[in-house]
Amino acid sequence: MNNPFHISGTYTDQYQLTMAQAYFERGSGNETAVFDYLFRKLPFGGGYAVFAGLENLLEALEQLRFDAAASEFLSERGFTPEFIRYLKNFRFKGSIYSAAEGDVVFPVQPVLRVEGTVMEAQIIETLLLNILNFQTLIATKASRMRQVAGDRTLLDFGMRRAHGAAAHHASRAALIGGFDATSNVQAGISFDIPISGTMAHAYIQSFDDELSAFRHFAKTWPANCTLLVDTYSTLKSGIPNAIKIAGEMENSGHRLSGIRLDSGDLAYLAKQSRQMLDDAGLHYVKIFASNQLDEFVIRSLLEQKAPIDGFGVGTNLVTGQPDAALDGVYKLAMAYGKSRIKLSENMAKITLPGKKQVHRMYDTNRRLIGADVVALWEEKDLQEMHHPYYDHKSMGLKDCTGEPLLHPVMENGKRTRPPMSVTEIAAFSKSKVDGLPEEYKRFDNPHIYKVGLSKALKDERDQLIKNMKK
Repeated sequence: MNNPFHISGTYTDQYQLTMAQAYFERGSGNETAVFDYLFRKLPFGGGYAVFAGLENLLEALEQLRFDAAASEFLSERGFTPEFIRYLKNFRFKGSIYSAAEGDVVFPVQPVLRVEGTVMEAQIIETLLLNILNFQTLIATKASRMRQVAGDRTLLDFGMRRAHGAAAHHASRAALIGGFDATSNVQAGISFDIPISGTMAHAYIQSFDDELSAFRHFAKTWPANCTLLVDTYSTLKSGIPNAIKIAGEMENSGHRLSGIRLDSGDLAYLAKQSRQMLDDAGLHYVKIFASNQLDEFVIRSLLEQKAPIDGFGVGTNLVTGQPDAALDGVYKLAMAYGKSRIKLSENMAKITLPGKKQVHRMYDTNRRLIGADVVALWEEKDLQEMHHPYYDHKSMGLKDCTGEPLLHPVMENGKRTRPPMSVTEIAAFSKSKVDGLPEEYKRFDNPHIYKVGLSKALKDERDQLIKNMKK
């Protein structure tokens, strides 16, 4: 993996380091701790999320260092010489248990667990949240678009509208969620993913006439030529000129790959363009559309039977509109050998204590029953699960079998297996999303996938709540 962005130990919030120094001076920094990564709400009003960013996180943790520049910077801001010496030798030596990247995940359940010293687990919090929250958001958005696009081509065109360097990881997450390629060349290099692009209006405007612009572009890219047809007039100029160029390309032994619509009534223009192309015998020329697309616009276009073969999606993909952020959190579950809990007036914000496993439940025919159980790590026999917030709600699990979701991916600061490629993760994610029943994938009022607690975990949580309130 060729990542151009170096991540220093200072890629964090200041309070992670102020807490770390306090642990250090107390002499408790090497005590063990367990933290859980989870989120509380599904994005986009949907029924599932696609977990993404794990491989980037593991790579970053293996390389995480505080260099001389970081030491000097922190020294000037009041951190003690003794603590800075500790940071100079800092290496993440903890263990991570995680769901597989690309799997479907749900609120409440731990998606990833960090075990290590309390200092190292605290230092990596911001980095972890920054990578996993963003990529999970974008992969989920991409997956929603794939659901409506079917087997049509989906291209990430979002780099110019992304939030700075976030474009890099957005392109990766988009491919995991089901996109076919990205316009982001650097992401193509870093993650070995396909790149794709056509032309801009400026190229056409730089010529004295549209036909000359098309002709020169086709001569440059005869094997992969897609013409942007809406610079002046799609139906009166762009398509007629594209048809002329297609004829010239056929005469030279090549074929026009496609045309792209980037403005106007895309459904109407696609239908008219298809008719004009077909009348000219150009049934093979594909139609691509772009311009402020999202899953709802794509669905609408296809409901209107717009003959569009592929979509270029930008802003709404890479900025995760309309949500713009996943509310993932990183919460302490154990410290100094004891289970820990955070209380809140809002029951949904009370944390789950202890070391836990998540079990995905299947019926006797290996079909998903639409429920995951969060249990204590050592639990095996799961007979029932309880609602995380409402005491009177429970669900029997007789004749069901559970499949554990959290597996070791890092031990002693080193990955336990070779990295997976984006292509491999995307294929795995597709299998998981395809296996999810349709009622969880619909956009309007999706069925709620149940996440419950084992009786033992619920009892431990309830007892800790009582103890803390005394």
